[in-house]
Amino acid sequence: STLRDFNNFLYLGLMMKSAGKSLKEALLSAQSEQRITVGVYESAKIMTEDPDSVSFCVLATDEEFECDIALQIHFTLIQSFCFDNDISIVRVSDTQRLAEIVGDKAEQLEDAHCVLITNPSEGSWDEPALEKLHVFCEERRRQNDWLPEVSLPGGGR
Repeated sequence: STLRDFNNFLYLGLMMKSAGKSLKEALLSAQSEQRITVGVYESAKIMTEDPDSVSFCVLATDEEFECDIALQIHFTLIQSFCFDNDISIVRVSDTQRLAEIVGDKAEQLEDAHCVLITNPSEGSWDEPALEKLHVFCEERRRQNDWLPEVSLPGGGR
């Protein structure tokens, strides 16, 4: 039993590392195709106006914002919306790192608490990194982990 628990722990660690790499790849790919929305309010607007266009959601917070009640309420609403609309969602605990990856304007660096990836246009290539993330989220939901945490790899964009 202890060996099985240890093996599960190792497997989960590898999955999370792989998911972090896939998340970074998916964000960079989506950004190059202008399919990224940065910001809680901007994301909520897209989710309300065109929920079918949303493919993936990333919520980011760190210790500095854990006591921000308004932000936590927004997070709860966004999570609920994602669950209701079958949108895969993860959280990262390094807002600064997420901002470095997706931010190209000063205001985006301040509001990188929610990032959406919208669907690629019809007829475009499938995205392996995004597909891996969807599988990761599905696996975690089977384990009753409805909002899995992913660690973004460091270094450059």
